[in-house]
This record gives sequence, structure tokens and C-alpha cells, in this order.
Amino acid sequence: MNDFSEGFLTKVKFTKLIEETVITNRVSYIDAILIICEKNDLEVEDVKKYISSVIKDKLEVEAMDLNYMPKSNTLPFD
Repeated sequence: MNDFSEGFLTKVKFTKLIEETVITNRVSYIDAILIICEKNDLEVEDVKKYISSVIKDKLEVEAMDLNYMPKSNTLPFD
């Protein structure tokens, strides 16, 4: 099954598909991208150009929360 059968893959379509996958499957953004790639026989390296800056920011936050990346400096809000 290919979610891109109705046309070419674009950044907007891919972003929308990621958001839908996160909501419907209740998974992280990282997992959503992997699910989409597996489901559509895509290589993860090939879709990085379709990941929007909004999704990149969300991925960065997830990676910091999972200690995959060092946390950036944040201001304390008490």
C-alpha cells in the first residue's frame, strides 16, 4: 500500500502524513517517520529532504527528551 499513489511526494504532503500518523497511532515523530518509510518502501535517508522545519524542531525536542542529543540551554520559568 502506497500513500503517495495519487501524486508526487512533497514536503507538505509528507508533513501532513507525519502529523496524521502521530495522532492516529499515538507514536513519536521519530516512530511516525519510520512507520511511513516502512509502509511505503522508502529509505529514511531519501525522505530527509521532505521533512519540514516544524517537524525537525519537534524531532529535536524528542531527541533531547530521550537524551539522544544534549539539551540546549533553556530559561527557567518559575
